[in-house]
Amino acid sequence: MSTQSNKTGVVLMTYGSATTALHVEEYFGRIYGGKASAALIADFENRYRLVGRSPLIDITKKQAALLEQQLGSGYIVRAGMRHSVPFIEEAVAACRAAGATSLIGIVLSPQFSTFIMGGYRTAFVEAARQQDFVESQTAIVGPWSDELHFIELLAKRVNEALTELNKKYGASVPVIFTTHSLPQRVVNKNPEYLQQLQTTIGAVRAKLAPELTWYAAYQSAGHTPEEWLKPDLTDRLEQLRGKTPAVLIAPIQFLADHLEVLYDLDIAARKQCAERGIAYHRIAMPNTDPLFITCLEALVCSLEKSLPRTK
Repeated sequence: MSTQSNKTGVVLMTYGSATTALHVEEYFGRIYGGKASAALIADFENRYRLVGRSPLIDITKKQAALLEQQLGSGYIVRAGMRHSVPFIEEAVAACRAAGATSLIGIVLSPQFSTFIMGGYRTAFVEAARQQDFVESQTAIVGPWSDELHFIELLAKRVNEALTELNKKYGASVPVIFTTHSLPQRVVNKNPEYLQQLQTTIGAVRAKLAPELTWYAAYQSAGHTPEEWLKPDLTDRLEQLRGKTPAVLIAPIQFLADHLEVLYDLDIAARKQCAERGIAYHRIAMPNTDPLFITCLEALVCSLEKSLPRTK
């Protein structure tokens, strides 16, 4: 490693994923420490078979490559997962090996609970320590629920979809903004999560037609008996039974296609819509859209000034 490279390393951090049904048992072993039930594993293996393949890791790597290209030669950008390869530790090590002298972490969730997301910070900080980054050389981007480019992209996707759908159905199609559910006990400890969700929805709505009919709902609740956030997406769809020919689902938290989108929405929610006589539609995820890459660039630039570089 050249200590004179004077580069900034950037690690894009997300949860990780099994890639296919064949990887579910190993993946769940990391998450649940071997305590996942056979029934739960079998259920998710079936979900992955229906989806075919989760592209989350591939997309995150592409996001990293495009961000590095956009930032320029003074940066090294790598993707790091909490629960699957490439791990956060590997991404940090790769940045160091490529000559990074400072390090920025971005959790790929615009809104997040510190109680849930604290694991990202712990993994990032420990990995940085192991690679001899001192504390003053590292930083993690905080919640970015109203980042301007991110909001612009969401509003653009919703507006474009509604223009087509309203023509197709000859009626104003309602939008359901969805976010990942959390246990109520978690939100009780971190009410900021709900505030961040409201911030994002409010910022997007400000760019949409004022007469738009919209709803908020939670999706992808966990497989535990405790109370999860309400209303669930299923509740919202039942509320719309007989009231609209179609609905537009607009996830405002997911940044790439993965199981919660490809199965929970495109398969499960689509079926729930059909059972209620409602045509299912959703906006595309940010994935590698240039506007989203510019969003990530802005997040990096917002923190870089505070990081010293080796002279």
